[in-house]
Amino acid sequence: MDIDIMKYVWCFVIGGLICVVGQILIDKTKLTSARILVLFVTLGVILTGLGLYQPIVDFAGSGATVPLTGFGYSLANGAIKGVQENGLLGAFTGGIKATAGGISAAIFFGFIAALIAKPKIKE
Repeated sequence: MDIDIMKYVWCFVIGGLICVVGQILIDKTKLTSARILVLFVTLGVILTGLGLYQPIVDFAGSGATVPLTGFGYSLANGAIKGVQENGLLGAFTGGIKATAGGISAAIFFGFIAALIAKPKIKE
């Protein structure tokens, strides 16, 4: 059992840096959380389309695929694969197929959290 501890360190560092950028955007700009979310997903799609995000994923593993930029990476890869398999229609269906598991999990666990949590009205 050969464990390369540096893989875990780099995963943590790169994922942490992505989160730090998000926190800086929250603290230093007037961008809402929703706009930052869209920015990160879009950035992941653009960097993947340009071929710049794959080296980061290869280096950092889940440190690059778990944050929101990783969702954009999955969308873009699914769309690219969809186009290769189904032509232009695959550009629309491939991203959804590639991310369906993550979307389903988010809906399921959000539902469970809604059942357990007791919401409070903001005043």
